[in-house]
Amino acid sequence: MVTYGVHPGWEALGDPSRLVIVQRLAERPCAVGELADELPISRPAVSQHLKVLKSAGLVVDHPMGTRRVYRLSPDGLAALRDQLDTFWRRALDGYQDIVEETEERP
Repeated sequence: MVTYGVHPGWEALGDPSRLVIVQRLAERPCAVGELADELPISRPAVSQHLKVLKSAGLVVDHPMGTRRVYRLSPDGLAALRDQLDTFWRRALDGYQDIVEETEERP
């Protein structure tokens, strides 16, 4: 069996608050305060979740005045999509093998 490393973004997205943050950032870039105003968690909690998402490569930030604005990382999301495509291709290949094996039986 072939093994491979799982992208750290999958684990980061396993937390409901981080998933909501990613959903918000998919709509538009935001600063920590803007995200905290929209969520039922504190600014420090939002900052910690953003730190995890950034470490996983799913978000990037840039300074804008006295605050940092976060947005989704196209490269990080592309890596997740590539891995999901790999999972899907392997599943389809497995199904095709089963169908072909069944057809070969008398």
